[in-house]
Amino acid sequence: MNISPIALEKNQVLYEQVAERLQALITEGTLKPGDRLPSVRKLREQLSVSTSTVLEAYRLLEDRGLITARPQSGYYVKQAALSLLQEPAPTAPPRQAHDVDITLGFHINSTVRDQNRVELGAAFPAMELLPLAQINRLMGKIMREDPEMAHAYGPPLGCIELRVELARRMLNCGCSLAPDQLIVTNGTNEAMYCALQAITQPGDTVAVESPTYFAILETMKILGLKVLTLPTHPRMGMSLSHLEDALKTGDLKAILLVSNFSNPLGSCMDDAQKKSLVDLINQYDVPLIEDDVYGELNFEGNRPKAIKAFDTEGRVIYCASVSKTLSPGLQTGWCIPGRYYPQVSKLKSIINMNNAIAPQLTTAAFLTNGGFDRHLRQLRRAYQTQMGRMHQAISDYFPVETRVTRPTGGHILWLEMPKGFDALRLYQEAHAQQIGIAPGIMFSASGKCYGNCLRLNTSKPWSDPIERAMQTLGYLAKKQLAEQFLQGEAP
Repeated sequence: MNISPIALEKNQVLYEQVAERLQALITEGTLKPGDRLPSVRKLREQLSVSTSTVLEAYRLLEDRGLITARPQSGYYVKQAALSLLQEPAPTAPPRQAHDVDITLGFHINSTVRDQNRVELGAAFPAMELLPLAQINRLMGKIMREDPEMAHAYGPPLGCIELRVELARRMLNCGCSLAPDQLIVTNGTNEAMYCALQAITQPGDTVAVESPTYFAILETMKILGLKVLTLPTHPRMGMSLSHLEDALKTGDLKAILLVSNFSNPLGSCMDDAQKKSLVDLINQYDVPLIEDDVYGELNFEGNRPKAIKAFDTEGRVIYCASVSKTLSPGLQTGWCIPGRYYPQVSKLKSIINMNNAIAPQLTTAAFLTNGGFDRHLRQLRRAYQTQMGRMHQAISDYFPVETRVTRPTGGHILWLEMPKGFDALRLYQEAHAQQIGIAPGIMFSASGKCYGNCLRLNTSKPWSDPIERAMQTLGYLAKKQLAEQFLQGEAP
């Protein structure tokens, strides 16, 4: 982008004038959330000013909350710089335990993988942003150099090469542990299934966030568990005060939540909350299953700590995988069961005696010398940019009453429309237009909540088809609200 030279104004210092010029480009939409600003050198040359002037201008824009600096990358327009839409309020689900009803959600979930439409509902990573060529080379090398080993049965709890690398990676989220404390699984879902089965019996009650990731509800339905859905803040996660009230009853047998950049709200507990949560489960002697599959996808700062980092008594069962960061097809996850290691390891061996060796060794090789941290930096930048673009499109095309979350990581957005809005109807109308979304009812344990909400996946690089799809969704949403108003049904 070329920016014309500054015409010096009296009574205003030069760096402020540079900042005002750039701020105008941001507020007018020329520079969109996630866009990279010109380098210091390039802007200095374009505006014929000094390096210090440009740096001071960028510092001023940072102070105003409009841009952010990324080490060794440059300056970027902040994600929420243009977003005027409000966040959803904390959720208020039913306060009693009940059976899981996923009948409608299961049907909807079976349709979210249609390759012939613009899919904004399925929470898949963007395949074009994953290092697939490098992964294929590593796997090919493994298969060529030792084909018999690559096709053989492996250790039931996972190959040691991978467990060593995973233990090393866990240091980044505050966990210091030995490789033999980890169990390799076929993804996060298998890890959570084994964990839940190890610590519960059919009919037991498990507390979860609300709304809740659909696969968690599926697992609880299969295991015959009751669910207690707790109020959840879109940024700070599960309400600990409501959780403590539930723990006092003595009815809870376990807690399950997504600690960092949850699906579908995108919430992320801070360290103080995580520590308080661990204090609660220790006080009431109730285990907690932590799903941290999105933890590596923070946009800024350091990777957030896991709840497991504060676990001193082994009551947290940690579950994660590389499905959102490296490759969903590798099906490589892991579980750190803590004090429940004997039960979980036994179940894992019964349910699935061996994980495929080649994917494990490929994952281990990539973590060792494949530039995983470099890949993560690129992926985080891309996801932040794409989420910013989606925020902007929602602001541009959707009804002004729309509320949308503002996650600081991951690639999921949760939209809340006015009460009475029918997100299932929007799903059906969008489906007819070859557009996929995930209606909020999929994330309701009772199958009755969040009928006015929807989830959007922001992982795909922005494109004209996505832009047109968002325009269409916005039009359909406005049309439905207009019809409600004309029929006297507006909230």
